[in-house]
Amino acid sequence: MELLKWSQQFEEVVWLDSNDYDTFYTSYDAVLAVEALTMFQTDYYDAFNQLKEYQSATNDWIFGYLSYDLKNDIEDLKSDNYDGLQFPDLFFFQPKKLFFLKGNTLETHYLNLVEDELESDLKVMTAPNITLKDEHTTEGNNIKIKLRIHKDEYFEKVNEMLDHIHRGDIYEANFCQEFYAENSKISPLETYIRLNEISKPPFATFLRVYDKYLLSATPERYIKKEGPKITSQPIKGTAKRSVDKSEDDLLKKLLSEDIKERSENVMIVDLVRNDLSKTATKGSVKVEELCKVYTFDQVHQMISTVCSKVDKHTHPVDIIKTTFPMGSMTGAPKISAMNIIEDLEETKRGLYSGAVGYFTPEGDFDFNVVIRSILYNATNAYISYSVGSAITAKSNPFKEYEECLVKAKAMRDVLEH
Repeated sequence: MELLKWSQQFEEVVWLDSNDYDTFYTSYDAVLAVEALTMFQTDYYDAFNQLKEYQSATNDWIFGYLSYDLKNDIEDLKSDNYDGLQFPDLFFFQPKKLFFLKGNTLETHYLNLVEDELESDLKVMTAPNITLKDEHTTEGNNIKIKLRIHKDEYFEKVNEMLDHIHRGDIYEANFCQEFYAENSKISPLETYIRLNEISKPPFATFLRVYDKYLLSATPERYIKKEGPKITSQPIKGTAKRSVDKSEDDLLKKLLSEDIKERSENVMIVDLVRNDLSKTATKGSVKVEELCKVYTFDQVHQMISTVCSKVDKHTHPVDIIKTTFPMGSMTGAPKISAMNIIEDLEETKRGLYSGAVGYFTPEGDFDFNVVIRSILYNATNAYISYSVGSAITAKSNPFKEYEECLVKAKAMRDVLEH
């Protein structure tokens, strides 16, 4: 945590924390990248080709994010909904300073032009009582959360989505709603620390790009490449926790046996298998885990693990382009679902339901799914968090609304203390 506090002096920061989960194919316990030597940001137009060029030319560690709206580069789609956050569609940077934590070991990678700063940096980090270099303050409890879609309107929209399903336009779609606060200031670091303490997920993220922040307690991996192996771990299926152990065990068991939740998960597994097959070597797509229930501090989640192998000549950005946006946040069939989502949702998703991660110099990568996250534009004093659930033929609008509130609880608690 001292590392993260120290990082607040920089304008480009990516912190990725596994919170000591060792069951999620993790490479490191935590990673910190700060201070751009080079950077690249763009809107969706031709974004993946430009990212390919940047990644190939840099041939180094690069960190950043892919917003959901890069879908418009891949397919003939649009994003016309309200955007209070104004994040660029894509942002990556080549860090001057890089830290990897694994067990009790800290590994540092400093570019040559700043390597003489390592000793003084370590001295500052290990000094007792490192102060928070954070120019933002939390303004008491005066954050008033508003709903972009009110409850009755939510029910109407879910019923519209169910009409699409009954007509055969889609089998499933992830429908999201935004909660937001205007003219509100927070301390990004304090807010992230509180959110992470509540949830302790395996893909927690603190991201700063100038005046824009992502404070994420996401439990979901989007996609990882390690050598020729590709791993995707979609989450579909959520149940609340209970403080009573026997009731908690029952909730977990009921989730694992829930026909609706399992069918949601299996549909997305099929979609991920199809996406991975576009770059996979023949016959290499395998489901390593199907509908396994994992327990987190806030919720139980049903997670599947789908893997494939790729040829060494396949460009890493092509693997992302052919699987993006992730199936768990779209639906099936994917393009039809994304069109319907755009029509029924009220907010441009932006970085929410996009991905944060990195590429290595060897062309490997690891990206999470941006859910259970607070997004903040400090200049606009605009705070936002969105939650969604998968709508299928068996969906009950009231239960879907309840599921959204369960997912939103940690963010709301943190913001309203």
